[in-house]
Amino acid sequence: MALSYSNCPSISRLAPARPKLQAPFSGPSYSYGQSRRDFSQISHRSTRNKSFNVGYMLEASSDLTSTSRETLSKKHENGGLPTVRSDESKLSAAISISREAATVSITVVGASGDLARKKIFPALFALFYEDCLPEHFTIFGYARSKMTDAELRTLVSKTLTCRIDKRENCNDKMEEFLKRCFYHSGQYDSEENFSDLDKKLKEHEVAKISNRLFYLSIPPNIFIDVVKCASRSASSSNGWTRVIVEKPFGRDSESSAALTRNLKQYLDEDQIFRIDHYLGKELVENLSVLRFSNLVFEPLWSRQYIRNVQLIFSEDFGTEGRGGYFDHYGVIRDIMQNHLLQILALFSMETPVSLDAEDIRNEKVKVLRSMRPLQLENIVVGQYKSHTKGGVAYPAYVDDKTVAKGSLTPTFAAAALFIDNARWDGVPFLMKAGKALHTRGTEIRVQFRHVPGNLYKRNFGTDLDRSTNELVIRVQPDEAIYLKINNKIPGLGMRLDRSNLHLHYAARYSKEIPDAYERLLLDAIEGERRLFIRSDELDAAWVLFTPLLRELEDKKIAPELYPYGSRGPVGAHYLAAKYNVRWGDLGSEH
Repeated sequence: MALSYSNCPSISRLAPARPKLQAPFSGPSYSYGQSRRDFSQISHRSTRNKSFNVGYMLEASSDLTSTSRETLSKKHENGGLPTVRSDESKLSAAISISREAATVSITVVGASGDLARKKIFPALFALFYEDCLPEHFTIFGYARSKMTDAELRTLVSKTLTCRIDKRENCNDKMEEFLKRCFYHSGQYDSEENFSDLDKKLKEHEVAKISNRLFYLSIPPNIFIDVVKCASRSASSSNGWTRVIVEKPFGRDSESSAALTRNLKQYLDEDQIFRIDHYLGKELVENLSVLRFSNLVFEPLWSRQYIRNVQLIFSEDFGTEGRGGYFDHYGVIRDIMQNHLLQILALFSMETPVSLDAEDIRNEKVKVLRSMRPLQLENIVVGQYKSHTKGGVAYPAYVDDKTVAKGSLTPTFAAAALFIDNARWDGVPFLMKAGKALHTRGTEIRVQFRHVPGNLYKRNFGTDLDRSTNELVIRVQPDEAIYLKINNKIPGLGMRLDRSNLHLHYAARYSKEIPDAYERLLLDAIEGERRLFIRSDELDAAWVLFTPLLRELEDKKIAPELYPYGSRGPVGAHYLAAKYNVRWGDLGSEH
């Protein structure tokens, strides 16, 4: 398969980086960070080091197989490889050789589950479809279910979809992708089964530098068993080994710390990729671009001009059979402590030194450590009840057979958070997340302060909120960014109107927006950690929510009931009004 750099600007070069010393995981750990370049355009993801580390790249090429070295020698003798006269050409040669000599094996642990079938395999196919995967790669499904390679391929093929702009060769691409997919059945706590997987992986790696990625699409209670067995029996001996861990990362500070501690018995921190798929969404990715590359926004990004910030998540469906899982965590742990808090940290962080992963994550941690732990008076919890609408009866949360009888688990929560630093002192950050609401969507709403001494306040009457500018970033669905401004209605009179300066992604860009899992999987393969959560970042996030969660459970706080399909509990409006805020998604004008 020929790689197309135009389709995938940040394609991995497959050049191994310097091995980590004393890594607890068997075999050295490598990073793609130093090789992630396109000579025609340096990706924005790796702009920290402006010079190429040529000597090191050539050193890496010394680890190639004898076959590759012989090939290089013959090419050089035959004049096929140009004389190396510049750093760039030396690096280009080293990368080309390393790409031929390395392979990536992606093992989806829990391959028979819904997440793997509906998200991970389709995301991997999309990357392959766009020529973003390495030339040499293999995908293995691993689960307890008995299944053949052919059965896995049939299962996976049902969820694969094609990119809009390339439908003509879709079937060929699917066939080629499915040929790279294999299956191995085994127990999650069996080193012997993982050793058998290791043998199969080696058969496909055929003496190349073997880089291995394990995606843990399994319940958290078996994370450690899998990591232990993989580290001892199926890690790479001459390349990197990385593990993607799906949320939830514990239920509170203690369980999260225990999970991290146990993972680090077998992995280094830079081998652990804690995935929050919301960080891979296009509009979340665009947050830093919007703020740091537009002069019109950066000076306004502070308490001086911003009155409040709202992060709103809503789903128009209930638990639908997933009540057993959800009842153990609730909406605060499932949505607010990770998805919304991560967006808040990205939105409010100080300008990082660079776009390097560690510089960005350092700033996020500073924000989280500056936040006040949540208090009971700053939260409202709710739970949806049954409701009949249009002749259709919708069930209550507790009607789900997988939910415990009399459960007090919230399916809705609204919270007011504060960042006690110079930039955001006194600005309320309001979060709202709920299931079985009137609509589905995720958005960030930035409400600016009233214009001092507004000359046109009489035109708006007593409702000053009507004259307030608001920036809306709609994360999903139907991605968009728009700014509400005041405008004069054409005519002889002085009538004012609120208008939107609107960037609608579907209208502006013809290219389909990639799924969040595509971006995050590609980053993990390339060793780019910017959109993954670091352990100290996770600790700081749990510190904010753990005391509140314990108080809710210890005091058995009953959630306020709200009808299925409504806008949520009334208490959320009182919470907003407490800080002189009106929820931005309540008006008819969205």
